[in-house]
Amino acid sequence: MKTKTQVAIIGSGPSGLLLGQLLNKAGIDNIIVERVSPDYILGRIRAGILEQGFVDLVREAGVNQRMDEEGHVHDGFDIAYYGKRYRIDLNKLTEGNTVMCYGQTEITRDLMAARDAAGLTSFYESQDVQLHNVDSDSPKVTLFKDGENITIECDYIAGCDGFHGVSRQTIPEEKRTEHERVYPFGWLGVLADVPPVSDELIYCKTERGFALASMRSSTRSRYYLQVPLTDKVENWSDEA
Repeated sequence: MKTKTQVAIIGSGPSGLLLGQLLNKAGIDNIIVERVSPDYILGRIRAGILEQGFVDLVREAGVNQRMDEEGHVHDGFDIAYYGKRYRIDLNKLTEGNTVMCYGQTEITRDLMAARDAAGLTSFYESQDVQLHNVDSDSPKVTLFKDGENITIECDYIAGCDGFHGVSRQTIPEEKRTEHERVYPFGWLGVLADVPPVSDELIYCKTERGFALASMRSSTRSRYYLQVPLTDKVENWSDEA
C-alpha cells in the first residue's frame, strides 16, 4: 500500500500529537506513525507539570477544555534547603507566567481524542519503521502493519520519537551532534492516591540528596527521591 501526505510524524507522544493537531489546524496534511498501541501510551506514567509555553500551545491547538477545567494553576513553588523553606513567586518574577498541574498522560488522551474526532490517519503498532531519503526533497517512511507493507510518501518527516527512536538513529553519525551528561544517581518515583502535602510543588535539598513533592491532582500525589545507582528494588524492605 502507498499513501501520500505533507508531513509524516514519527511518534505519538505529546509532541507528535500536538504537532499533528497544529498542522491540521493550519490546513497541512499529516500522518502519525507509532510503534506501540494507544493503550500502551496512555498507560505510561509521565510528568505532570506543564510550563506556560506548552499550555499556550495546547490552547492554540484547541484541545485545552479539560486542561483548563481540571488542571491546577500554580503561581510558584517552594524550595526547602537544609530545613529552611523559600517560596519562588513565578507569577511575579516572570510578569504573569504560571505553570499548570495537569498530567502529560491526560494531555495525550485529549490530543488522541481530538485527532480521532478530526478523522486524521495514525498508524499504531507499526513494525519495522524506516525513514528513507531524509536529506532529499522526496523523503518517505516505510512500515509493516497488519500483514501489509505500507509506504508513506511525504514532503517532510518530523521525528518526535525521542532519543531511542528511529528518527535520531537515521541521521548519519557525522551529521548529528549529541550532548549527554550522566549523573551518578537515579530517581525513585512514587505515585500515591493521597492528597498532596502542599498546594504547590516542594523541591528539597537534604543531607541524603534531592526530593520532590509533586502532584497530579487534589487527590493524587507524586514523589521523587534521589537514590544511588547501586540500589535495587529487591534489596529494599517494605519498611524502607
